[in-house]
Amino acid sequence: MFTLAWWWMLAVLPLPWLVRRLLPADALDRDAALKAPVAAEFADLVGVLAPDVRRRVRLAVLAGVWILAVAAAARPQFVGEPVSLPMTGRDLLLSVDLSGSMEEQDFQINGQWVDRLTALKSVATDFIDRRVGDRIGLILFGREAYLQAPLTFDRATVSTLLDESVIGLAGKETAIGDSIGLAIRTLDDAGIEAGRRVVLLLTDGANTAGAVDPIKAAELAAQRKVVIYTIGIGADSLTVRSLFGERQINPSADLDEEALTAIADMTGGRYFRARDTAEFAEIYTILDALEPAESDERGFRPVNELFYWPLGLAVVLALGAAVAAFAAARFEWPRAAPRGLEHG
Repeated sequence: MFTLAWWWMLAVLPLPWLVRRLLPADALDRDAALKAPVAAEFADLVGVLAPDVRRRVRLAVLAGVWILAVAAAARPQFVGEPVSLPMTGRDLLLSVDLSGSMEEQDFQINGQWVDRLTALKSVATDFIDRRVGDRIGLILFGREAYLQAPLTFDRATVSTLLDESVIGLAGKETAIGDSIGLAIRTLDDAGIEAGRRVVLLLTDGANTAGAVDPIKAAELAAQRKVVIYTIGIGADSLTVRSLFGERQINPSADLDEEALTAIADMTGGRYFRARDTAEFAEIYTILDALEPAESDERGFRPVNELFYWPLGLAVVLALGAAVAAFAAARFEWPRAAPRGLEHG
């Protein structure tokens, strides 16, 4: 369906005619210190078109430019068929740790050892794709916390931004408290008080940077009714080879499970432990059950703006008229000049 968003702009269409009819004409023969010649004064020097015909053509061009400009200002639009959009009323923020310890290769995908961030991406992307109806956002944190993607229904963009993240992008340390504080501020700025607000915090360490204590940040989140689910990432044991043979180490020795559990409990969430990709996938399945994506459907009609078509035509027409006028003055004036200077 074609429509004009600002149809009332059409009221200015007769404005040039009204100005011409109501305002007195300006005298061309008045004295002036500097008088710029106009096309009408050289009518007898140009033999291509009669003066009256040139005047009518010029007025027609100017009228066309004006009509097209007003049509563009009225914002023509094409409104498409109604589209159903699932809506849950839930805002979901993923807060992902990019600290240096995420480089630890203690996860396996298809039989190959990969770092923790790669494993996180492989599972989180599917989780994001399933969250139909949620507004999804992305926070990346290390020594600093950054809002990488504001809350949006565009799940594909959030997945792309997560996939493009790299370890160390936000620093090598871990600012868990700052990431929670940024999540709270982002959800507050979203302006939806009635909906459910959820943060999914994924980290493999303890708070080693930032100005905000994680427990204090969790207390504030509880006051703002923000639910935080925490996921501790990393294997419990890993076999490594050295000069003295194989030995078992705990690559997750720095993981502060006590703090992550307290953060989740204080906000009404839950703490999960991801030791391998299978547990990662299971955690996201549980989260789907805890925070179901079932929703009501709300309709909207896609709108395509068309104003640039009349605006572009107006610019082309105006430029064409200007070029034509310049060309006429450039090539016809020298030929007629001797007639005008014969009394000089």
